[in-house]
Amino acid sequence: MMTWIDFLLVAVALAAVLYVGFKSRKYMHGVSDFLAAGRVAGRYVMAISTGEVMIGLISLVAVIESYYLCGFAVNFWYNVLMPISTLMALTGYCFYRYRETRVLTMGQFLEMRYSRNFRFVASAFQALSGILNYAIFPAVGARFFIYFMDLPHTVSVGGVTVSVYALTMAVALAISLSIIFMGGQVSIMVTDCLQGLMSYPIYALIVGFIIWRFSLQGEMVPTLANRAAGESFLNPYETYRLRDFNLFFLFVGVVSMFVNRMGMGSSSGYSAAAKSPHEQKMGMLLGTWRDGFSAIMMVLLTVACLTYLNHPDFSREAREVRAELCGKVALDVLKHENPEEVRALRERFYAVTPQLTDEAGNLLPLSQSRNPDQLYTRLVTEQITQAHWNPKNAQKFRTVYSQMLLPSALKHMLPVGLLGLFCAMMVFMMVSTDTTYMHSWGAVLLQDLYLPWRKKQLDPRRHLLGLRLCIAAVAVFAFFFSLLFEQMDYIMMFFQITGAIWLGGGGTVIVFGLYSRFGNTAGAYASLLTGVVMAILGFTLQQTWPGYICPWLESHGLAEGVGAFLEAVSKPFHPYVVWAMDKEKFPINSREILFLAIVLSILNYIIASLIAYRRPYNLDRLLHRGDYADANSAPRAGVWTWKNVFSKLIGITEEYTRGDRILAWSVFCWNVVYRFGIVFLAVVIWNVFQPWSNQAWGVYFCWTQVYVVGIVAVVSTVWFIWGGTRDIRRLFRDLAAREDNPDDNGQVSDRFSQE
Repeated sequence: MMTWIDFLLVAVALAAVLYVGFKSRKYMHGVSDFLAAGRVAGRYVMAISTGEVMIGLISLVAVIESYYLCGFAVNFWYNVLMPISTLMALTGYCFYRYRETRVLTMGQFLEMRYSRNFRFVASAFQALSGILNYAIFPAVGARFFIYFMDLPHTVSVGGVTVSVYALTMAVALAISLSIIFMGGQVSIMVTDCLQGLMSYPIYALIVGFIIWRFSLQGEMVPTLANRAAGESFLNPYETYRLRDFNLFFLFVGVVSMFVNRMGMGSSSGYSAAAKSPHEQKMGMLLGTWRDGFSAIMMVLLTVACLTYLNHPDFSREAREVRAELCGKVALDVLKHENPEEVRALRERFYAVTPQLTDEAGNLLPLSQSRNPDQLYTRLVTEQITQAHWNPKNAQKFRTVYSQMLLPSALKHMLPVGLLGLFCAMMVFMMVSTDTTYMHSWGAVLLQDLYLPWRKKQLDPRRHLLGLRLCIAAVAVFAFFFSLLFEQMDYIMMFFQITGAIWLGGGGTVIVFGLYSRFGNTAGAYASLLTGVVMAILGFTLQQTWPGYICPWLESHGLAEGVGAFLEAVSKPFHPYVVWAMDKEKFPINSREILFLAIVLSILNYIIASLIAYRRPYNLDRLLHRGDYADANSAPRAGVWTWKNVFSKLIGITEEYTRGDRILAWSVFCWNVVYRFGIVFLAVVIWNVFQPWSNQAWGVYFCWTQVYVVGIVAVVSTVWFIWGGTRDIRRLFRDLAAREDNPDDNGQVSDRFSQE
C-alpha cells in the first residue's frame, strides 16, 4: 500500500510538470501557437511527446486487458506487417502529404479538398466520434487510482456524502485543463515531452524490479504455457479458439493500417506542429527506437500480473487480490442493490479458493472459459440471477473487474518508493492523453464547426477565448458521460465502436483525398455516412442488447431463429469470427462492425466519386507542388537512377542528411531484416519442417520480447534524454524568435472553395 513517501514522490513529479507548463505560457502568442505550437517543433520533441500520448493510462490498461485475455502469441503474426508499416513510416505515408497542405486542423484540409459544407458535416461526426471515444478516459483513470491507491468509493464532506470517483475525475480534468489554458499546444507539447523524459528511468526501474521479483523461465513462462488447446499464450499456431483479440482482430488492423493511417490523432496539434514535412517524418521514424523500456514494461507488467494471479507459488496472494477486488467492484457496481445481499456476496468471495492444480500437483490448463477469474465473476452472475437484479450489472461487473486487475495486483506487488514512482508515471500518462484529446476535440468544435458556420473570422483574443471555452466543454461532457455511462465491453472494443463513427468512413475520405485525383465531394459524403450509420447502429445494438433487444426476441420466440441466422452467416469464417447467440452481449463485436464499415465505405466512395466525376482534382495546388511551390515547399524529387532506386523506394530523398540516412537505414534493418526476416520469416520456415514446443516458444518469447529489446532500450533511453533536452531548448528559442501571423488561424481562403 502507498505510504507518505509514495505520495510525496507523486506530488513532486506533478508539481514539476505544472511548473514547466506555467513557464511555457509566455511562448504562446497567437492562434497558430495555441493550435500547433507555431509549427516549429523538432523531431525529438515530436517523438517523445507523441509517444507519451500513445502510451496513455487508458492505453496501458486496455493493452494489458487484452494481453491478459489472449496473451502474446497472436502478436507474432503482426511481424508480417513489418515491411509494409516500415515503408509507410519511411515514406511518410499520409502524414507527409498532410503536413505539406500546411493546415492547422483536419477540418481545414477537408474544406480545401472537398467543400466547406462537407467540412462542417464531417467535422460534426468527427467531433462526435472523438469526444465519445475520449469520454471514458476520465472514468478509467479515476477508477485506476481508486483501486491502485485503495481509496474509498465515498467520503463525507460537511455531512454530505461525496463520490470519490467523481471527485477524482474532477481533479484530474482540472489539472489537464490548467495545462491547456496556460499555452495550448505549446504547454501540452512541453509538458508531454518532460513527462516522457521523466518516465524513461521509471520504466527501467519497473522492468528491473519485475525481472528480479519473478523468474522468467521458472515462473513466468510456465504460467504463459499453461493454456488449453487452441488458446496458447506462446505458440502462435495454437490460437484458433481465442475470441475477440484473435487473428481476425489482426487482419482488421492490416486493413485499418492503410485506410486509417492518420486515425483519431489526425486532429491533434501534433499533426501540424513539426518544422517541416521532413521533420514530421523523422519524428515518426524516431518512434521506432523511442519505445524501448516502455514496450518491455507493458509486456512484463502483463506477465507479472498473470504469474502473480495464476501461478501456485502465489496462490495465497492471488486469492487475497481477487477477493479484495471483487468486493470493491461489487460495492462499485451493485451499489443500488440490497446492501445485505451485496455484503453476503462479498463474504462468498473471501470464502472461495480457486483450484490451480490437480490432486497430483500438476497445473490445470487455463482457458477463456475456465480460469480463476471466471470462478468469481460466475458467483456474481448467479447472485444477480437469483436476486432478479439488473442483468446488465453482470457484464458491467466483468468489465470493471478485468480493467482493475492490473492496479489491484500491482499495489500488492510493488515495494514502497516504486509504488510512488509508478503512480507518478500513471499520472503523467493520464494528463498527457487528457490534454491532447481535449485540445484536439475542443479545437474541432470551434475551428471546424463554429467558424465555418459563422463565416466570419474572430479577432485573436476572442478566438483564443473560444478555443478555451470549447475545450472546457469537452471536459465537462467527458465528466458527466463517465459519471453516467455504463461501459459494457473491453476498452479496446469501445475504442473500435466509437472510433468507427469517424474511422468507418473518414479514413477513406482522408486517404483518397491525399492520393487520388478522381475523388470528389459526392464520394466523400457516401463514404462518411456509410461509416456513421454502421457505427451508430452497432453501438446502439450493443448497448440495448441485454436489457431490451434480447428479452424482446425471447418473448416473441425469435431468439432461436436469429441465433441460427447469425451462426450460418459467420460459419465460413469460423473459428475466428463466431456470431453465437448470447443473452448478455451482442454477438457481433466492435472490431467486426468497424471492418464492415470500412469495406462498405471504400466501395461507396469509389462508386459515388465515379458517378459524379467531372474533372481531376488539382493536387499540386493542395500540396504546394509544381507551379504552386514556394520557398517553404519541399524540394523537388531528384532523378531516379539505378544507384538510388532502392533509397527512393524506402523514402530517402534529397532532404536527408547523413544522420537522417543512418536513422532511416537503422529503422529498415531493425524492422525488415531483424523483426521480419529473422524473428518472423526464419521462424515460420523452421516450424514448417520442425514445429517448436511450448518450451521453445518460451525461450523465443524471452529473447525477442525482453533480452534483445532490453539492450536497445538502454541505448535509446540515453539517446532520447539527450535529444529531447536539446530539442526543448530549440523549441523555446524558435518560439521566442517567431513572429505571429494573425491570418494563420485555420480558415480557408476563397481560392480553395469548391462550392
